[in-house]
Amino acid sequence: MEKKIIFGTDGWRGILDSEINNETVAIAAQAFTDYLINREKKHLIKTAIGYDGRKYSREFAEIFAQVLSGNSINVHLSNSIIPTPVLSYYVKTMGFSAGVMITASHNPKEYNGIKFKDYYGGPFLTHETIKVESFLKSNPIKSNEENIFQTDFLSIYFNQLERLIDFDLLRRKNLNLLIDSMGGAGQQILENILSKHQISCKTIYKIAKPDFSGRQAEPIEINLAPLKERLQKGNFSFGIATDGDADRCGVMLEDGNWLSAQETILLLSDYLINVKKVSGALVKTSSVTDKLKAFFTTSGREVFDVQVGFKYICEKMISADVAFGAEESGGFGYKNHIPERDGILSGLIIAEMLAHSGKQKLSDYLTEKRKQFGKVFYNRIDKHYNNEDRVDKLPELFSHAPKSIAGFKLLGMQEYFSSRGIINGLKLILGERNRWLLIRASETEPLIRLYAEGESDEEVQNILEAGKLFFP
Repeated sequence: MEKKIIFGTDGWRGILDSEINNETVAIAAQAFTDYLINREKKHLIKTAIGYDGRKYSREFAEIFAQVLSGNSINVHLSNSIIPTPVLSYYVKTMGFSAGVMITASHNPKEYNGIKFKDYYGGPFLTHETIKVESFLKSNPIKSNEENIFQTDFLSIYFNQLERLIDFDLLRRKNLNLLIDSMGGAGQQILENILSKHQISCKTIYKIAKPDFSGRQAEPIEINLAPLKERLQKGNFSFGIATDGDADRCGVMLEDGNWLSAQETILLLSDYLINVKKVSGALVKTSSVTDKLKAFFTTSGREVFDVQVGFKYICEKMISADVAFGAEESGGFGYKNHIPERDGILSGLIIAEMLAHSGKQKLSDYLTEKRKQFGKVFYNRIDKHYNNEDRVDKLPELFSHAPKSIAGFKLLGMQEYFSSRGIINGLKLILGERNRWLLIRASETEPLIRLYAEGESDEEVQNILEAGKLFFP
């Protein structure tokens, strides 16, 4: 029995062989082709295709390119494994109609997927992805190689990094970086550009592997034991890890301690706004610390809360003047670049931030900044909830909200909607200062996701426990 292709946030991910295979990739490619032809209504449509190091990624990229070509669409196919932001930047800079990245991002090795990128160099918005899905199996698959051009995507991306980063400053301050590419598409890209400028660095797991050398390529603390071990044995300024397609990053202090994404976002916001004087708003997903609102909201700068998912950040970045967009899973986007996550650029900006401070170690910089901003107290948990009323619970809670949670008065609520118009996220603002509970209901798994911020670890735990009571 054939499994149905259902597109998610900005494309499709599936289990290799059983869900995503040569046949289903060709079907998805023809749907994408039909969508583009219908949308562009031009004689010549230009597209770009990139791929990561997963099993069959190159093969799937070729199949996708052949289908586009068979429908008289001009295709630039990357001549090497590349990070997702490299593909996105190429699409935007070359003025192409759209792009496709073959990757399953940080998903386990058993998965692969297809990400759709629009002309602005960011993820497809929900309504456009739905349109692509509507073209599935509308027309027979056409395929040839006549309009495929194998191309170097990295050169113009490197030129962009040269414009955005002060490499002379990094060299003068004698930083020493440790990079963990996690066997993903980041490979030796950071090391190559840093070494070009005589900046000390070393990369571990630099060769892209289909199985990510035995790890899950998500740059979170639990997966970064090799980075931690090498940091503790060496004399580095800090460590940076990039995920499977290098659009997200995680940061470790030079002693091997994890720097949470929440504090990373706070430090980056401070550097971009107060040091680099980048103009524009800040955009954060609702799960990111409200300290951004407390410290960076001014009469001339808003801090926007959007639904969890980088496509919602992208939507704001292409419709408003935005300096920086951030999500708690380590995806960060920057003004004057692309409305897209970029783990490579993020690592370089963190290095520039440290170099500008005059400090050699990231922990020293963090200690100083914690005096200014305080610590971030935050946590999240996933609660299994098998009852059939899972998707009904949040609308019900929104309509009959309690007056207080965990002893804190409920001051307000922000609801977030699924593509079907149902409340699937609810942020409850509690007490004063940075206290909140975010509840999200999975539409595909028997899970309720709970996120909380408070003024102490104990407060956060109490808020989360109170949140669990809504789902007995």
